Amino acid sequence: MSVAPRVDSDGQLARLLQIGIVLEEVVEARAYQHYQRLPAEERDERIEALLAGAREESAEHRERLEALEADLDGDAEPAVDVADLVREHYSRTDPEDFDGVLYDQLNGEETAYKFYDDLIDAIEASDARFGIDRDALLATLRDIRAAEAEGVEAVAELMESPQTEADT
Repeated sequence: MSVAPRVDSDGQLARLLQIGIVLEEVVEARAYQHYQRLPAEERDERIEALLAGAREESAEHRERLEALEADLDGDAEPAVDVADLVREHYSRTDPEDFDGVLYDQLNGEETAYKFYDDLIDAIEASDARFGIDRDALLATLRDIRAAEAEGVEAVAELMESPQTEADT
């Protein structure tokens, strides 16, 4: 997902926050669904715990993004179905295109990290005044980006574990 080099309005910011919300839903649901399609003998408790934690984290991220969006001034641009935009981005690959659940999850975590990194850069490059506090907005987005970075690290560590060779 690419983000404009600058965020210049509440409407543009609202749309980007909506994309973040849907991105969280898609990334986490996708890996979980991929995992559920595995035969029972290929499932691993550690992967299941990682995915459960990722779903909880994703729900918390969505709530935080929704709160930011709700606090924006009411002059947001007309809604576009951002869910279709996010799904279109992900329709280029299927979970089966990756060599296992962990590779799919790693791709999703890295994509989310990059999205938040780009969004932070675009907000920092802008001198626009938003309907919400810029410092609080950036602090929230940096927290979410840091959590995504931790998710990338957790998946990578699990992938390097010799006990998950069948799943990587």
